[in-house]
Amino acid sequence: MSHILENTAKSLLSRDITEAIGNVPIVRLNRLSELCQEHEFYLKLESCNPGGSIKEKNAVYLVQQAERSGLLASGGTIVESSSGNFGIGLATIGAARGYRVVIVVDAKTPPPIRRMLAAYGAEMVDVPLSAADVNGSMQVARMQKARELAQTIPGAWYPCQHLNPHNPTAHEQFTAREIEQAFGGAPDAIVIGVSTAGQLGGISRYFKQRYPQTRIVGVDVAGSAIFGTPSHPYKMTGLGLSFVPPNFDPMVLDAAYSVTDRLAFSVCHALARREGLLLGASTGAIVAAALAYGTQYQSSQRMVLLNPDRGDRYLETVYNPQWLTQQGIEILSEKALTATIRALQPVPETLLRQQQAA
Repeated sequence: MSHILENTAKSLLSRDITEAIGNVPIVRLNRLSELCQEHEFYLKLESCNPGGSIKEKNAVYLVQQAERSGLLASGGTIVESSSGNFGIGLATIGAARGYRVVIVVDAKTPPPIRRMLAAYGAEMVDVPLSAADVNGSMQVARMQKARELAQTIPGAWYPCQHLNPHNPTAHEQFTAREIEQAFGGAPDAIVIGVSTAGQLGGISRYFKQRYPQTRIVGVDVAGSAIFGTPSHPYKMTGLGLSFVPPNFDPMVLDAAYSVTDRLAFSVCHALARREGLLLGASTGAIVAAALAYGTQYQSSQRMVLLNPDRGDRYLETVYNPQWLTQQGIEILSEKALTATIRALQPVPETLLRQQQAA
């Protein structure tokens, strides 16, 4: 036994945090739903990355690329617009490499995120609520502010996660291959939150080329503009945009699901109480969509679900009964949760085709 532990310890040694990113467990769900007995749902716990989210992969890849191309030099400044995980990812990499990090945030940025950014030494610049669009989204205003800062700060580099065409490459080179290695090939389906479409773009590109039988399921929050469904305000962070990101290609999707805040947050609570997994808000949406997708198949399916981040970022919101009451969001009972998941239907293909045409 000691010999095995010694070899394992040696394989886990990393020279810095960038080498530790991606070495995360993949855990099967067992008690969350009766559907877990019919299909194999595996959560890839990207929440176990050093900074707690999958966005560290984008962060380290883009930083290293900027260093190689001369866009980011010693003593430089990283400027980005982020309400959470990508900003934290850049802050961790910046701290490890000695860069100044400036993150543009807004009123929706939760206090735990702000405290984490500050702990890593990042500076925060707030965009006022008055800059929000008609649906309350702050993304475009934040991006504009980040662009302005990058133009005025000497030696600044703005990766612009939402528009960067290299965003998917990190997941094509790393996340997709990690899945392939873990499963000795490919699962039946991979369920991915869309967000900036970096994860979706990179993973789908890898698997569509090598394992075309693997189905790709995209997930977004209800109210987001990405799938062409009606736009309206939502409380989710981590998923949802007021515009369609350029990296999004609806043609890579075999199915797409738009999940409400209530359903996503309810699944988060169920994951904590039935699986011992305290995970982020977007994970609730991704798991709900995977379970709903499973209802379409009578034969057992093996699916990989990407868990973007930890739940500690959401203790004051998703896991806070007072906040939920203030927002008018009810956590569904077990019976109601099961019924809601089974009733969840995929986004009509006609809407996705319209997004492609646009």
